[in-house]
Amino acid sequence: MEEMIFLKRKATEIRMELLTMIYEAGTGHTGGALSSADILTALYYKVMNVDSANPEWEDRDRYIQSKGHTVEPLWAILADKGFIEKAELKTFSKFGSRLIGHPNNKVPGIEMNTGSLGHGLPIAVGMALAAKMDGKSYKVYTLMGDGEQAEGSVWEGAMAASHYKLDNLVAIIDRNKLQITGSTEDVMNLEPLGDRWGSFGWEVIEVDGNDMEQLVKVFSEVPKTVGKPTMIIANTVKSKGISFAENIPSWHHHVPTKEEYDLAMAELAKQMEVLV
Repeated sequence: MEEMIFLKRKATEIRMELLTMIYEAGTGHTGGALSSADILTALYYKVMNVDSANPEWEDRDRYIQSKGHTVEPLWAILADKGFIEKAELKTFSKFGSRLIGHPNNKVPGIEMNTGSLGHGLPIAVGMALAAKMDGKSYKVYTLMGDGEQAEGSVWEGAMAASHYKLDNLVAIIDRNKLQITGSTEDVMNLEPLGDRWGSFGWEVIEVDGNDMEQLVKVFSEVPKTVGKPTMIIANTVKSKGISFAENIPSWHHHVPTKEEYDLAMAELAKQMEVLV
C-alpha cells in the first residue's frame, strides 16, 4: 500500500513538473502528456530495469516513446531519476537545449529519436528481436498514441512482432480517444481496436491507464502467453488531473494561461494532500 501511494504521488509530481515546463516554455503537448503520466510513472518507478548511473548498461530494459510529441513527462522522469540534472528542465524547448519537443538520443536514457508517428513500434520490434538473437532477457516497451494507429508502419511492425514471437515486447496505446483534430473515431475509426490487434497475433489486455493499481498488475504479468507480444490498451483521459481541461480536444497542445496554470497547480496540490 505504501508503494502504491508513492507511485500515485510521484505521478502527480510529474504532472506538476510537466505543466510547469510547458507553461514556462510557452509550448508543449499538454493533453497527452497528462494522460500518459501514470503509464510512464509505473514503468520507470516500478517495472523497468534501468540504471541512471549506467544508462548504456547492456542488459537494461528499453523504452521507446513512439508518441514523441508528449515528451514532457519523460523529461521530468529522467530528471527525477538522475539521468539528467533537474535544472536542465528549465531549458525545455529553449534554443540550443537538448530537451526539445521530442525524445532526443543525445540525452542519457533516450534510446532513439522519435516524433514522426508510426516509427516507434518497428524500432522496438528490432530491439526485441536483437535481444532474442543475443540470448538477452531484457524487455522492450513502447508507448503509442491512439491517433498513431492510422499509420501503416504500425501494422507492419505488428505483423513482424507476431511472426518472430516477440514475447519480450510490450506495446502500450495511450487510448485517450482524442487527437489534434478531434475524436479518433471521427478522424479514423479504430474500434474494435483490441480485436484488430488480436487478429495480428498479439496478446491484448485492456486496462484503465490512469489507475496505478491496474497498470502495475498488468505490467507484472507480461508476457501472459509465451511466444506472443503484448498489447496493453490503456484507456485514459486526455489532460487527466486537471478537471477543467479533461476531454477537451483543444488541450492537445494548449499552453495554459497564468490563471489556468495557477488553478491547475492548486488542483494537483490538493490531489497530493489526500495521497498520504
